[in-house]
Amino acid sequence: MKVVLPVHHFPPRYTAGGEQHVHRLAHWLQKHGCDVEVVCLESIETGEPDRVAAWFDYYDDLRVWRLSYDLMHAPQRKRWTFDSAPLRAWFAGYLRDARPDLIHFHAGYLLGVGPLFEAANAGVPSVLTLHDYWFLCPRHTLLRSDGMLCGAIPENPASCAWCRYAEERQYRLIMNRLSLGLFGRFMQAVGLESDTELIADRRALLAEAIRLPQAIISPSHFLARYLGEIVDPERLHVVRFGFDLARFRATPTPPPDDVVRVGYIGQIAHHKGVHLLIQAFRSLNRGTRQVELYVYGNLKSNPTYVTQLKSLAGGDAHIHFEGPFENVRVAEVMKRLSALVVPSIWFENSPLVILESLSAGTPVITANIGGMAELVQDGVDGLHFAAGSASDLARQLQRLIDDPHLLARLRQGAVTSPTPRSIDDEMNELLSIYQQAIASRPVGHVA
Repeated sequence: MKVVLPVHHFPPRYTAGGEQHVHRLAHWLQKHGCDVEVVCLESIETGEPDRVAAWFDYYDDLRVWRLSYDLMHAPQRKRWTFDSAPLRAWFAGYLRDARPDLIHFHAGYLLGVGPLFEAANAGVPSVLTLHDYWFLCPRHTLLRSDGMLCGAIPENPASCAWCRYAEERQYRLIMNRLSLGLFGRFMQAVGLESDTELIADRRALLAEAIRLPQAIISPSHFLARYLGEIVDPERLHVVRFGFDLARFRATPTPPPDDVVRVGYIGQIAHHKGVHLLIQAFRSLNRGTRQVELYVYGNLKSNPTYVTQLKSLAGGDAHIHFEGPFENVRVAEVMKRLSALVVPSIWFENSPLVILESLSAGTPVITANIGGMAELVQDGVDGLHFAAGSASDLARQLQRLIDDPHLLARLRQGAVTSPTPRSIDDEMNELLSIYQQAIASRPVGHVA
């Protein structure tokens, strides 16, 4: 079976959760006899604005097509963020030549919906895994520009247009706050006609595109509930990510000591809530306990935010900004932590870092929203705290300091947690979905 895996980015330059998942998936499929190719966007800032440059590459024994074009200077830049004419044209030619048995898309960010339509036009069965909320929210996160969570998709597209408009300039949010919301309501009524029309077009086109794949995969029940109104139940599958559990279990656990090591691993960005963790840590009453905070992640990708974090840390010698590490070390790093903290302020879908932590037997303290909450059993293999609240996060961290027996119980709960699954279980479930997709014909109207 020949399988093509399009994804927004791919290693080695990009190593976030979605990229890691596709890397594991491609390797497993290739190892089990499939003919696999990955297609990814390497850059949207180089090359020509109206034509895709593509080059063939090998990464970790995998065949990879890397694409590049200058979306930032494209003639229809805003529209091409969700329906890129150059990407449509490239995928049409690629599918004619490659002739895959199945194409498994990952998310919609950067790729847009054009490749979905081209796959349907070519009669190639497709599967779509959603790693975020791109098909529902232009900002991908359901986190509004004013910092509030978007619990329900606004019926009026002008609301989304205003959200995007406000995030572009900080002063617009300030004006809206000072006017008690009058500025935002005025702009939605008369000031954003073209942007509102674009959002309406986006919604209509994405609703049409999501009807095309034979299967839609959600890694969390939380996201699946959002999709219930736009995806037929028989096409919607909740498939948890799997891991090489043997590797995690084979990595030795360091001997216990009296140090409480709290850690964060991931992207260093505001929506990840790292600032909440540092604020919470600084407010702890550590007493005679030795308590350390380790922050792992790329410290160069968001220098303004990193400067803010270091200011919050205030030179505290117990806060360590460690930078990134190779993914092959993840089990080792996890097992050195007493607990992992996932403080995101948005509805994380299914963070790989939580599953990796539990696979390593390390408990997780996480915000009580989105896919994060459904992965962690509060009081069993981790703790929940009120999302966005540094004080409630501090309360839960303080419990680890004050009650050493709690940490021991949570560690035991993490070791025996039923949440992590093996990669073989996940991939065999995916293969079954692939076979069902290939056995059926493309559905939906093709644009």
